Amino acid sequence: MSEVRQKAQLAGKACSDLSGLTTAQKNEALLAAAKALVENNEAIIAANQEDLDRGRSNGTNESLLDRLALNEQRIHGIAEGLRQIVSLPDPIGELLETFERPNGLHIVKRRVPLGVIGMIYEARPNVTVDAIGLCLKTGNAVVLRGGSAAIASNRKIVEIIHEALDSTSIPRDAVQLIEDSNRSSVDEMLKLNGLLDVVIPRGGSSLIQNVVNNATVPVIETGAGICHTYLDATADAAMATDITLNAKVQRPSVCNSMETMIVHQDFAAAHLSALAQRFSEANVEFRGCEQTRALIDWAKPATDEDYATEYNDYILNVKVVKDLDEALAHIARFSTKHSECIVTEDLYHAERFLQEVDAAAVYHNASTRFTDGFEFGFGAEIGISTQKLHARGPMGLPALTSTKYIIHGNGQIRG
Repeated sequence: MSEVRQKAQLAGKACSDLSGLTTAQKNEALLAAAKALVENNEAIIAANQEDLDRGRSNGTNESLLDRLALNEQRIHGIAEGLRQIVSLPDPIGELLETFERPNGLHIVKRRVPLGVIGMIYEARPNVTVDAIGLCLKTGNAVVLRGGSAAIASNRKIVEIIHEALDSTSIPRDAVQLIEDSNRSSVDEMLKLNGLLDVVIPRGGSSLIQNVVNNATVPVIETGAGICHTYLDATADAAMATDITLNAKVQRPSVCNSMETMIVHQDFAAAHLSALAQRFSEANVEFRGCEQTRALIDWAKPATDEDYATEYNDYILNVKVVKDLDEALAHIARFSTKHSECIVTEDLYHAERFLQEVDAAAVYHNASTRFTDGFEFGFGAEIGISTQKLHARGPMGLPALTSTKYIIHGNGQIRG
């Protein structure tokens, strides 16, 4: 039997044990895991260093290495995410609806776990902990298949969490890590109908499209992040500078970072040169339209391929437009429906943008970097869904639940 099938079966058997646990028992386990991660941070950092060294020797760029890197501060942040999950209401068992039929049937709709969740993701070891915390709190077992670039980090994290769970009511088999780094292990997970209840991909567009196009197991689609920030004619220049620099430079390797800055021609004439200088000081490469390059002589030409690319790097597309309509048209053409922002003092334009842009998160005068489960108060996130079924946007605890109808009768039969 393959590793994938064996571990999925173990996770499935653990589901029945999870179903009877109280909120207090689940919270106790997550607190134990958080404590263990902090206490063993040196071992995690040492394992992570193996991954970083291998990545550098393989020529991985610094932006992707930043995604992979763990330090004491980041481990404390990951542990804090688990503690925040503990502080959140447990959705399992929540009464969503109750009603009585004319024939006397009493019908109740309650939240229940999804079951066994398969997570397929790239070199983000923080995702390992986020997924474990959210799945266990919602009574789900989880089968993790992270990228090979983070295998040492993930192995150590799961080992530490397994040891922490051994002193709690949650069985260690509820958390499974696939260590086979061959693509065949992903392909097998996608076909595990009856063993996996849902697969959630988290990573670049090629990974997500492979899962969406080839899975027979149901998929919750998370999306690549080609995020735009539109600087309207009335945008406050200081605010626009702060928001766009944060959206691009604070952490360019993540999916909610800005990839294209759209600029109204009046704002561009007055402020783009000074704004570009700030980006240049932050080592950001500009790729722009003809009007952009007329104002910024060091900007490279931007093609449609550039506007359709998620760089996750210090590269920024710039598009100068004549009005809001042109900005909306550009976003509609190139957006991945992740996160979009308008910076403006015109409330009518702001409202039009918020209503007309089709994305999981739309912002007025705030950085797209806030599209994140932790920032939304969800403790952590399993991913950011860009689809429209079941869940959309940062997926916290409720997104990992389904529903069950419970019907009480007193002998009714259907005529």
